[in-house]
Amino acid sequence: MFIVTIILSALLGLAFVAAGSAKLRTAEPVTGTLDRLEVSRPLQKTIGALEVLGGIGVIVGIWFAPLGVAAGIGLAATMAGAMVYHLRARDNMKEYSGALMLLVFAVVTVLVRLLTA
Repeated sequence: MFIVTIILSALLGLAFVAAGSAKLRTAEPVTGTLDRLEVSRPLQKTIGALEVLGGIGVIVGIWFAPLGVAAGIGLAATMAGAMVYHLRARDNMKEYSGALMLLVFAVVTVLVRLLTA
């Protein structure tokens, strides 16, 4: 079961490091969506930094479970916030499916990490 934890944590961590890096670099597809959702540029940078740090925390959490759990919860909360923005904008499923998948992925990773701590 711990191998599953390693795989999930590594994948979740890499996904959020990549997503956060795109926000920090103000990569166009990402910033265009966030601009449409009326997320300010300073908040986009803050979210990007938190996603990168959370992704690193989940990966380091492979060896230090409390950090992995805390980082995973933080990433799930970030995606819950993203869902609020998407639903407030009345986006369709296609537009918020990425945030929803990352939310579910983060929750599953936290639960698996708790089971193997």
